Parts: sequence; structure tokens; C-alpha cells
Amino acid sequence: MFATMPLLPVLSSLLSRASRALGLESVDAFPPGHQYPRTRWDRAYFDIASDLKPEQMETAICDAIANTPAVFAHITHPTPRMQRTLLGVIHARLRRGSTAPTDLVAMLIDACDDPRTPEALPGLRAALASTAGYDPSMRVAHLQAWLADMPAAFDLIETPVRVRG
Repeated sequence: MFATMPLLPVLSSLLSRASRALGLESVDAFPPGHQYPRTRWDRAYFDIASDLKPEQMETAICDAIANTPAVFAHITHPTPRMQRTLLGVIHARLRRGSTAPTDLVAMLIDACDDPRTPEALPGLRAALASTAGYDPSMRVAHLQAWLADMPAAFDLIETPVRVRG
């Protein structure tokens, strides 16, 4: 006669929504409907409050990558902005001539090998595809050389143009 609706799942859903809206929980993905729905991160490494806007979430993650690049390994399907942040760290290390950032390049390869990960730089996926089947250390060396030869277009800061006259 009457279809009974289980009350516990409804209450749990409402409690979850309220908790998320109040920022009381940490999230591991962008909210539904975001342009990068596959992007996930490990809550243990990124304490992202649920009440933040998606842009603020991405900024917090990018700040964490810039400060501690190794956390990039704990992101699945990173957004192009997250990848560019890691690329900026890699490029800075290559320019300084310090220790080669092989660990960071290997993390980038792992993330970008999945075709569902968006491409952050034109030609990056093709550069990776050209080394498919190679030994991992050879792939890292090849991509590192490709990045070293590439202009730092992802590293540019736009400044207003001033006209003299």
C-alpha cells in the first residue's frame, strides 16, 4: 500500500549536505558539475574545507604543490593549473641547475599517462606518447630534456602594456 522510504539514508544525506555547507568536513573532489569532475586528492595531504568555492579549492591545492611538490603524487587527474604549478617548480629547478627534478618529472608522467587527465601544455601528451614502452628512467630523461628545451610559456606573468608617447 504505502511505499515506505528508509529514513536513515535521507537523514544521512541531509546531515552530509549541512556539514558540507558549513565547511565542517574536508573534501577530496570538486563539487558536482565542476569542469574537472575526475580530479581527486587525498584528504590526508590536502585539508580542503567543503565550504570553499572550486577556485579557492584549486588555489589551495596549487599553493600546496608549490610549497611541497611531492604532494602532487596524491592527486588523481590533476587539473591543468595543478600541472602547470608542478611544471613551474620543475622549470625553476632546471633553470637553477640544481639537482635534476627526476622525482617531480616521474610524478608528472604518472599523472599525464592517463588519457582522462587534461593536457596542461600543448605537445605534452605527444612527448609522453613518444616514450611509451621505454624504461621509466629513460622516459623521465626524455621528458626532462623536452621541458628544458621548451620556452617557459606556462611560467609567464602578464603585465599591463604601457604606451609611451
